[in-house]
Amino acid sequence: DWMVLDVIPVIPPDLRPMVQLDGGRFATSDLNDLYRRVINRNNRLARLQEILAPEIIVRNEKRMLQEAVDALIDNGRRGRTVVGANNRPLKSLSDIIEGKQGRFRQNLLGKRVDYSGRSVIVVGPKLKIHQCGLPREMAIELFQPFVIHRLIRQGLVNNIKAAKKLIQRNDPSVWDVLEEVIESHPVMLNRAPTLHRLGIQAFEPILVEGRAIQLHPLVCPAFNADFDGDQMAVHVPLSLESQAEARLLMLASNNILSPATGRPIITPSQDMVLGCYYLTAENPYQQKGAGRYFASMADAIMAFEQSQIDLHAEVWLRFDGIIEDDGDDDTVLEETKSDDGVVTRLYHRRRIREDADGNIISQYVKTTTGRIIYNKTIHEALAT
Repeated sequence: DWMVLDVIPVIPPDLRPMVQLDGGRFATSDLNDLYRRVINRNNRLARLQEILAPEIIVRNEKRMLQEAVDALIDNGRRGRTVVGANNRPLKSLSDIIEGKQGRFRQNLLGKRVDYSGRSVIVVGPKLKIHQCGLPREMAIELFQPFVIHRLIRQGLVNNIKAAKKLIQRNDPSVWDVLEEVIESHPVMLNRAPTLHRLGIQAFEPILVEGRAIQLHPLVCPAFNADFDGDQMAVHVPLSLESQAEARLLMLASNNILSPATGRPIITPSQDMVLGCYYLTAENPYQQKGAGRYFASMADAIMAFEQSQIDLHAEVWLRFDGIIEDDGDDDTVLEETKSDDGVVTRLYHRRRIREDADGNIISQYVKTTTGRIIYNKTIHEALAT
């Protein structure tokens, strides 16, 4: 019983406006035409019933009234589609509600919010994994209230109006204050469509030139992002609680594993894999400086930077640390013993000197400059 409408609800006039155009004409919402059809046919039916018109005419008018109501609720669903003056189908109540441009998805589920921005993403290879590059132009807009508050508190200006003028003039003091503001204030980056919770993550912003947001390449798989023109949205958490949540739970460095599979979602790809391969590869055609001895990694890298040795040249490096032996380098190729009892053993990839008591004096390993750079980079990254 409650599913059958006795009366047709009429939505407020603000939602079906009528606008006067130049020349005295009016532009009106399609709903007004659909409501007008219902009212006209309803009035005509009432008149026919008053004058006791033949049953066949009354029945036909009832059918037309039902069609008008159907068209108002969902035009084209049943019967012929009602069209306007320019042969365009009229938008019914269902058309207004449903779809991507409908009331729910456009206005209720998707809203424009303050303290947010949007820009194209580009790769930021020098960023740390928990950092993102934020354009200065965008950062000063997003953090303007915080900057104004700090400018007044530091006594650089007396009121909000003066602070805004200082910002518009791009005063150098403004950028110093902005650096202080963003230092401890994470921002959230989101890429649509957000299909899982790693589609929005927190980063520490770093001010950069240009108008594009810089993103660390390792976090791309989580966002399903690439750098062929993708755009991302920036949101600034305002309350202390939301900032703490962003820093503790949403920071990119805390989201290494996929919540779906439990496997690492931050994995090297493309340029990074190619770079690792190139550094550690062997190349018999790049052997300038091959066979040289170096007392430390720094000496070998310096010689490479001065173009004395090639990246893939095999050199001997003094290395006092532990070497993992896989058993392939146990065969002694050459062994010499000096008068003072010092023994020098040459293996395929090692050269060891021992004193008369069997204590190691020095140990050299055969490696390439690229592998030295790779090893140094890994150790420096693990130390930070």
